[in-house]
Amino acid sequence: MFIYEICSALDKAEVPYAVVGGYAVALHGAVRGTVDVDVVIQWSFKNLQSVEKAFKQLGLISLTPITAETLFHFREEYIHNRNLVAWNFYDPSNPLNQVDLIINYDLKSAHHTKAIKSSQGTIQILSLTELIKMKIASGRPQDLEDVKALSDL
Repeated sequence: MFIYEICSALDKAEVPYAVVGGYAVALHGAVRGTVDVDVVIQWSFKNLQSVEKAFKQLGLISLTPITAETLFHFREEYIHNRNLVAWNFYDPSNPLNQVDLIINYDLKSAHHTKAIKSSQGTIQILSLTELIKMKIASGRPQDLEDVKALSDL
C-alpha cells in the first residue's frame, strides 16, 4: 500500500514526520476518503533534502519545478505570495500515487505524533489535538468538516 511505502521511506531517511489530511482523519477514527498522502516534517534543510531524495528513490516526481534548496530558502515567498501550501510529488506510472509535503506546518515535536502499527508497518500520524488545530488554522471547508468529525470522537 502506497502510504506504507511513503512512511517506510521517511523512516529510512530518518526524517521526523507525521501523516495529516484524510489518512490521519481516518486513522483517528472518522470516516474520510482520500487519494493522496499528506505529510508534515520537522522543518530543516537536511530533512527537506532527505525527503526529496527518498521520494525520488520511490520513483516520485515533483509536480512543480521546485527543489529542496529552493523551497527551504523561499518558503515564505511560496506560501504568502504564490499561495503554495504543499510540495506535490506523483508517480508517473501510477498517477493515483501522490504525496503532498505540507510546507506551512512545522512538526516541532515527536510528542505531537501517534504511531499506528499494523502488519504492513508503522505510520506516524499527527496527534488528534494537533490535527484539529492544524485543520482549524487552514480554514478550508473540507478541513472544517474534518474538525467536526474529529470532535465527535
